[in-house]
Amino acid sequence: MQARKQGWSRSIRPGMIALLLLIAVAGAVRTVRAAEIIPSYGLTQSTDSNADTKSMVGLALRGNLFPMLQTEIGVGYRSESRYDGNLHVRMWPVTASLYANPFQTIYAGAGVGWYQTTFDYSNNLLIPDETKQNFGVHVGGGFQIPLAPSAAVDLGGRYVMLRDQESHLIPEKFNPDFWVTQLGLAIKF
Repeated sequence: MQARKQGWSRSIRPGMIALLLLIAVAGAVRTVRAAEIIPSYGLTQSTDSNADTKSMVGLALRGNLFPMLQTEIGVGYRSESRYDGNLHVRMWPVTASLYANPFQTIYAGAGVGWYQTTFDYSNNLLIPDETKQNFGVHVGGGFQIPLAPSAAVDLGGRYVMLRDQESHLIPEKFNPDFWVTQLGLAIKF
């Protein structure tokens, strides 16, 4: 009798494990398909200048890689003046991020970016304008406040770290790192 119980138990156990795995995968597949597009407006502040806070616009596509892990691809535009207006820096970042979201409304993570940066010098300086591409990293996070089943307010922030930039003005190098806080509308589909 004991041998019969063990045989039955051994044949049921793999079936139960397979059923549980199938249920877990089905739930994950449903979650993985969820995506959202997030247009946003933000405020940026350079870390080493006394410049005023400037605006930044962005557009991101965020999706669920796993139930508690999100990916994001984003583009943006920001600009700022340095050296008493003698240098105008315009930046177009293209970023990729990985966020952990242990709760549906809170996320935190890090990522990398390619930063197309144009340096426009004042015409009276007779210095030619130039454009450079730089690689950078960022850390950040935020939270979402649901408005409807397919929309949420997204409030996020990040700190962007780039290598020091060279300038034709004195001082010859400056730290381009900056903070950004963005408010967006997450449209889920």
